[in-house]
Order: sequence, then structure tokens, then C-alpha cells
Amino acid sequence: MDKVITKKKHLFTKRNVLMALGSAVLLLMIYQFTWADKGSKSVNVAELTIAVVEEGQFLDYVRVIGRVEPITTIYLDAVEEGIVEEKLVEEGAMVKKGQVLVRLNNNDLNLRILDSEARLAEQMNFLRNTRITMEQERIEVKREIMNLNYDVRKLKRSYHRDEGFYREQLIAEEDYLQSKENYELAKESLKLMHLKQDQDSLFRATQIIQMESILEKMKMNLNLVRLKLDQLNIKAPLDGQLGMLDVKVGEAIGKGQRIGLVNVLTEYKVVAQIDEHYIEKVSIGLGAGFERQGVRYQLKVRKVYPEVREGRFKVDLVFEGAVPVGIKSGQTYHTNLQLGQEKSARMIPVGPFYQSTAGQWIFVLSKDGETAYKRSIHTGRKNPDFYEVLEGLAPDERVIISGYDAFLSQEKLILQ
Repeated sequence: MDKVITKKKHLFTKRNVLMALGSAVLLLMIYQFTWADKGSKSVNVAELTIAVVEEGQFLDYVRVIGRVEPITTIYLDAVEEGIVEEKLVEEGAMVKKGQVLVRLNNNDLNLRILDSEARLAEQMNFLRNTRITMEQERIEVKREIMNLNYDVRKLKRSYHRDEGFYREQLIAEEDYLQSKENYELAKESLKLMHLKQDQDSLFRATQIIQMESILEKMKMNLNLVRLKLDQLNIKAPLDGQLGMLDVKVGEAIGKGQRIGLVNVLTEYKVVAQIDEHYIEKVSIGLGAGFERQGVRYQLKVRKVYPEVREGRFKVDLVFEGAVPVGIKSGQTYHTNLQLGQEKSARMIPVGPFYQSTAGQWIFVLSKDGETAYKRSIHTGRKNPDFYEVLEGLAPDERVIISGYDAFLSQEKLILQ
């Protein structure tokens, strides 16, 4: 009788091996999540920057780069049009008030002056001739009055003589009446001549005043034209440095065209460009300062420009007190602009960690310095040196402020 032989099963089959490996991986994962040190990583402490939480006075300020400029810049504009005849000074030269910088030529203006001078001379000659004529007429009238006075006296004697003769009936009545009428006519003629003399005198005075007024206006017009001619010489308005002079000999310059500028170097200002983030905090009168060769210099905001260009706005700062020795236009100073008053606060130094955490958490070292743990914090204001800590840290605690890119996902760091 045949007997059924059972086939022996092999222990290391492919199926059993795969099941064993899967169980091992599962046990390893359970170990990692249950017993292993969750989220830890070993870090070389020499590669870290460690800082201490401080308690002190927090100064709210922003550091800006300021450029030195003259406090006053006067632009040179052509008052009259003309052709550049001569350029007497080059850019960068020191100039004095009233010094001629550029000479222009305007032939039309020269012709206007000649015409004005000719008309003025004509008017002066006319006035002189008129006065001569009036004086001659005045003398003639005076001579006529003298003759009439003589005739009146003569006729008066004849009249009184004939009147006596007529009473004594020595002459005819007609002769008496004729003598009387001649005398009265002479008197009336004398009165009319005196009236004419008075009227002529008033007329002459009025005419002379009018002609002198016209003459004075013509002189004023000539002076204005000559002033225009003088304005063809472009002069320095004040002592200073010629910053720009953009003209060439032979070039036509239009009226009102800007050709240059003069920097007044008696005082300076510092012009700074500031991020628009601070525009609401910056106002006139805020203090600022910088150090140069061991000396601290103080400034204050004199003007805030409201225009924002490419994310920045401009302010003018002026010196209060001492000015750096040898200061020159174009120099730059790293200036601290104070945005608020000093305030007692908890602070940590500025570091690259902030770019990864946005100030919401930080690694805090244990007391023994062997480990560091992730902790939530709340930061406030910032200046170029410190962050203000509002919550989450105590004074004298040590924190890591270097970059966190290598262990962003870790909860704990083991320091070696």
C-alpha cells in the first residue's frame, strides 16, 4: 500500500524574507516615533553664533547712508537770450559774487539800444527847442505888454487933457469922445494881453511837464534796455563753487534756459534716502548722528520730501553744532536717525535667524549648554543692532542667532 509523502516547507522562502523585512522596518518606525529622541540633531557649536538676552535701553533708530550736499544751491538761468561769446570760468572753480561767468551776445538788443538812444536824443532836442520857442514867445508878450502900458499912459494923458478942453468948449465933442474911446480901448487891450500872458504861462508849464515826463520815460526805457544788455553777462549771485556750467562758445541760449549752478559752501546738509516703511515715523526735528574719527556729530531733520520713488523717500538733515573738519560735497556718512525715545526693553542682537523665523521662534540653550530647544517668542521693534523681545525670553538666557537653514525642522539641537 502506497503512503503519501508530505513536501517539506522551506523557512527562507522569498515570501518569508519580504515579510521579515517589512516587520523590521515597521518596528524601526515605531521605535523612532515612540522611544527615539524626536526631532533632534547634533550640531557643532563652533558653527553657531550664540548671544545673551539683555535687559537695557532700546533706542529706536534706523541707519541710513547720508550724502553731503551744500545747504544752498543757486541755479544759473539765462535772463536774456543770446549767443555764447565767451566762457570765462570752468566747472569746479571758486567764484565771487558778481563775477562774470559767461558773456552772451544779442545783436537785436544792441540795435534796440541804439534806437532808444537816438529817440532819446531827438526828444531832448525837441524839448530844448520848445523851451527856446516858449522863452521867445514869453519875451514877445512881455514886450507887447510894455508897449500897451506905454500906450495906456499916453492915451490917458490925452484923454484927461481933452476932457478939460471939452469942458471949456475948446474942442469938439467928437474929438473928446474919440480920445476917451482910444484910452478905454488901450486899457482893455492891456487886460487881454495880461490874460494871454497868464494863459500862455500855464500852457507852457503844462507842456514842459508833459515833455519832461515823456523824456523821463524814455530814459527809463533806455536804462532797462541797457540793463538787459548787462544781463547778457551771466554773473555769480553769491560766493561759492561753480558746480556746473553747461555752455559752449557759439551756442544759442534761450531766455530762461538753465545753464549751471553755484553751490554755497558756507554750510552743508546731509541728504539721506530712507525705506518707505519708515515714512510715517520720520518728521521734521528728529535727531540723528554719526561718528567720524572718534568724534560724534549731531544732526536734525530739516525737511521731509513726501515723494516716494523706487520704495524710498528723501530727507534733509542739518548739523547742530560742530561740523566735520574738511567736509566736502559728495562725502557719505552712515547716520543713525532716531525714530523714538529710549525705552527700557529686553533685547537680543540682530542675526540671520530672523530671516527663517520672522521673529516668531528661536533656539534657546539649556543651562548646561549641551542642548538647545525651539521656543516661541514675540518680537517688537528693531534697530540695526537689536530686536526688541516682548514675550518668550528671560534676561541672561542664551540663544542661537546664526542662520537656521540647516535645522529648520528640528525641535532640539544637541551641541557638540
